[in-house]
Amino acid sequence: MNFSKHASNYNFTRMYAHIAEEDGAFAVRVRLLNHLNNDECAWGEEIAATFDLASTMIGALASEFSIPQACISIKIVMNRFKDGTIH
Repeated sequence: MNFSKHASNYNFTRMYAHIAEEDGAFAVRVRLLNHLNNDECAWGEEIAATFDLASTMIGALASEFSIPQACISIKIVMNRFKDGTIH
């Protein structure tokens, strides 16, 4: 996800992410906003081949806009959550 071209002048303070397993891939939907200025918001969607790549996308956006971990909300929807975990 490349928000930097369109949102370089924005100061995002919150991130809401949704990772959903769909047809063997993962849809990553993200909403970024500034809780102090409701006019500053952006959203987007990308497809990731793996859950690790989806997680990396979210981490990269948080890092790019300096959003602290406490200000990130992630919802994960998987068909079989145990398939993507290491035991």
